[in-house]
Amino acid sequence: MTDYSMLYPLIVMAVFAVAAPAVRAIGKSDRATAGWAIIGIAVSMYFALNFFISGSSRGEFAGLLRLDAFSALFMLVFQSVALYVVIASIKYVDKEKNTGEYYALILLATTGMMVVASSVDLITLFVGIELTSLSSYALVAFRKKDKRGAEAAVKYFIIGGLSSALALFGISLLYGAVGVTNFYEIGAKLALVSGTMQPVLLLSVVLIIAGFGFKVAFVPFHMWAPDVYEGAPTTITAMLAAGSKKMGFVALFKVFLLSMVAIRADWQLMAGILAIATMTLGNLIAVQQTSIKRMLAYSSIAQAGYIMIVLPIAVVSDPSLANYGLQGGIFHIITHAFMKGGAFIIVATLSVVALGEQISDYKGLSKRAPLMALAMAVMLFSLAGIPPLAGFDSKFVLFSGPVYASQISGNEWMLWLAIAGILNSALSLYYYARIVKYMYVDKGPEDKLKMPMSMSVAVAICFLAVVLIGLYPEPVLKVAGEAAKAFFLP
Repeated sequence: MTDYSMLYPLIVMAVFAVAAPAVRAIGKSDRATAGWAIIGIAVSMYFALNFFISGSSRGEFAGLLRLDAFSALFMLVFQSVALYVVIASIKYVDKEKNTGEYYALILLATTGMMVVASSVDLITLFVGIELTSLSSYALVAFRKKDKRGAEAAVKYFIIGGLSSALALFGISLLYGAVGVTNFYEIGAKLALVSGTMQPVLLLSVVLIIAGFGFKVAFVPFHMWAPDVYEGAPTTITAMLAAGSKKMGFVALFKVFLLSMVAIRADWQLMAGILAIATMTLGNLIAVQQTSIKRMLAYSSIAQAGYIMIVLPIAVVSDPSLANYGLQGGIFHIITHAFMKGGAFIIVATLSVVALGEQISDYKGLSKRAPLMALAMAVMLFSLAGIPPLAGFDSKFVLFSGPVYASQISGNEWMLWLAIAGILNSALSLYYYARIVKYMYVDKGPEDKLKMPMSMSVAVAICFLAVVLIGLYPEPVLKVAGEAAKAFFLP
């Protein structure tokens, strides 16, 4: 008999998503609908957590989905993002129309991310990506009368459709070359046919990198991100930056670190160059921004460059080094989900109390909203990698990967990945510190701002995660290591 227990986190999230509009229609209460979504996320989180509590090794469904330490951990990351986004949305979308559909789409987008996390097959991976993408397009356009939101949604939809087409074409070429869609089987088949099918495989690599490159917004496929992040409702921007972008990295990890290892010589250096270009361009343009949402968007692009360091590191021949490289990437993804998501939730919170989205609007914020200013300073310094916050710990592990790789594998060029990451982190401190200076040094209005309770709770979740992980990173680092080991097991 088929064991469906590994599907429980997905089933619960999907059922609660489908029922959310009915809950809104029957109860006629936005808060009750948000509560329904929170209950659904909590129940789904319970089933994912139960995997760790029960000490299970793995579970598979029809050779398409797998629940192991890697997929369960990323399920929890995506669920956590959805949780604080829904909590923040209680006030942010209060008295808006179609809130039932709003919460349903958040849950459906999260379901898609969870499908990607548990996929072991190209088909289910693509289905998960599209479920998240289609839900995200609608969420970006949630405020239909907002011209910026409508423009952002159209741009996001067009570029998202193009990226899906490119990725699907690359996947079809890969399938044509090897005849299978399971990630582990593809890796075995490629070792046999890589010599005879070299042109087709190279084209497939380029197309998949381009397709997924749009999803994670690395250079030169980043153009849409600042406009979409700026135009979307800010709570949704938090979900895009902290959730769907991380889903894109999970997809990249699965395709390139599992399936494309046999032809790593063809893309390893290219991935390193793209990583350096992405982090550098993102930080250089972020310095020039006057809108805090656009600044955080370009910062998010730079962070994507840091995480891309994993791709060339995790395919080296030394298994322990590959595990360590992926562990660093997973650790930074976890911390970034709370750092960047928290920063956008703070921007959303301040916009609700009529504070503008220009960086100059944050002048004197420490006197108007001291706790919110403190939380923003912590998020920004953590993003820059200042100890003893979570961003420092995760960047330390992430950047030490290429240092070890250059010594052990003999690929000395990998050392430049660490050097570029450190220099770019130093550069990012400039524009992060500028906001802190505005909040704590420059004078501004002195009237007190009263923060909405639900949004303050969402900020507190991110704040505590960033501080606690920074002070005590060992448990999270250990779980990230277990996830990395499970990822490479066939």
